[in-house]
Amino acid sequence: MTARTTTPDPSPDLSSNDPNWWRQAVVYQVYPRSFADADGDGLGDLRGVTERLTHLAALGADALWLSPFYPSELADGGYDVADYRNVDPRLGTLDDFDAMVAEAHRLGLKVIVDLVPNHTSHQHVWFQEALAAGPGSAARERYVFRDGRGAHGELPPTDWQSVFGGSAWRRVADGQWYLHLFAPEQPDLNWSHDEVREDFRTTLRFWSDRGVDGFRVDVAHALAKDLTEPLRDLGELPGVAEEALHLLPPGGHPYWDRDEVHEIYRDWRTILDSYTPPRTAVAEAWVPDVRRALYARADELGQAFNFEYLQTPWDADELRQVIADSLATARAAHASATWVLSNHDVVRHASRLVLPPGTDENAWLLSGGHAPGIDLSQGLRRARAATLLMLALPGSSYVYQGEELGLPEVADLPVEVLQDPIWEQTGRVRKGRDGCRVPLPWTRSGPSYGFGAGGAWLPQPQWFAEYAVEAQDGVEGSTLELYRTALRLRRKLLQGEELTWADAGPAGVLDFVRHEGWRCVANLSGTAVSLPAGEVLLTSSPLEDGLLGPDTTAWLG
Repeated sequence: MTARTTTPDPSPDLSSNDPNWWRQAVVYQVYPRSFADADGDGLGDLRGVTERLTHLAALGADALWLSPFYPSELADGGYDVADYRNVDPRLGTLDDFDAMVAEAHRLGLKVIVDLVPNHTSHQHVWFQEALAAGPGSAARERYVFRDGRGAHGELPPTDWQSVFGGSAWRRVADGQWYLHLFAPEQPDLNWSHDEVREDFRTTLRFWSDRGVDGFRVDVAHALAKDLTEPLRDLGELPGVAEEALHLLPPGGHPYWDRDEVHEIYRDWRTILDSYTPPRTAVAEAWVPDVRRALYARADELGQAFNFEYLQTPWDADELRQVIADSLATARAAHASATWVLSNHDVVRHASRLVLPPGTDENAWLLSGGHAPGIDLSQGLRRARAATLLMLALPGSSYVYQGEELGLPEVADLPVEVLQDPIWEQTGRVRKGRDGCRVPLPWTRSGPSYGFGAGGAWLPQPQWFAEYAVEAQDGVEGSTLELYRTALRLRRKLLQGEELTWADAGPAGVLDFVRHEGWRCVANLSGTAVSLPAGEVLLTSSPLEDGLLGPDTTAWLG
């Protein structure tokens, strides 16, 4: 059985010229290798995405964000791009891509594609030219090559660390070193080089001309680097942006969140605005609030991911503060806020929200999800409540594939099947992100639960059957039907982009009113509470004798 193919409810024409369609959109993230496999080779592909677009339309999504589909050896799940203007042959062709965009637009869905500008694959023609050309060549200027330190250049040029673990420098055969802030297979580009900038202008036009409606910009805060000689060591500073940037003056880090990066995006905006409607963009920028607003300015990318909501524990006071701060940050940029609970880089929130505060998530994954053990029923209850809370907030909501099924993390993947480079690069200390990337279950049975005709590139657990689309389609109270109802109702209710917090109520309860009169009450406490007056439109779990139970969110009209 496939996803529901009934005609979606009437909705705004998202293929129209409305330049503000993105401000309160629900964007569904498709990780293409794990979404649907049309040719039966075990790897998801573009034809699989096209065949399943009715699932997104029936769900009520406004747009799909397609994670990387470019030629890649998959050293980092497709974020190691060998050719920015083509499709990985294992995933399809440019004709397949065009067919997918056409079908998405026919169904009223916008299309956002991932752009990975900080680094290429080491298989990219430019990097292969750089290796062949040798030290001092023009080809090496497109990347960040340096001589090493030490008597014979045997030491890395700096102490910079890779996000994936270990040194951010890799030595090549002729003795020079190149910078890779992520995997060694992902050499960083030199964004002070005119040819690099011009090539990405070409890429933006290439996909925009093919009908793409927007771009998600990977590691948007890393492009500009201080390459003044001698390069600066970090010393005791942490190597990851969100940890280090609080310890430095704004713009003061040698490669994270430098002021010069904004010139790049102002240049991009002139290209994006040359289309009708203007192409949208959203920055993945792991930076403090006040700095994130800069990426979201109208003359730059226009929107930036807000990860604070994702990272905040299940606590009403902390969530209220994060929501208020995030809305203020968006207003400062004249942008709309963004909200996300899960994506391809984090533990799925149906599991994460019931991990005890302070849990080392990597240690939990290494234990196979057993230390500590978690209550999956409570996790699903919290996940549903968190979703209704998120969808009631002003701004764009980003939904990761499978969360509409209530999928928890597959925490017990055996180490011999792991694909994430984090596992090997950290010396098998950090398990990585494969547990949230396991291919989706569409049917209750079959060799890959409807993902494809054969097996899947990551093994799916037997319990996936009960979470499959087929198992939930049309079933009252299922998580899939909750999402469908919520997204349909949300679209009818949306008007402005403001909220007002209600007067003080019970401890552990979040209560706010959208200015169009729509009210959201989320009970994060351990006891049932009374609801305020109003018609109950939707609840994440059934009411308990008329009361809003623990870990439950209600919408009232």
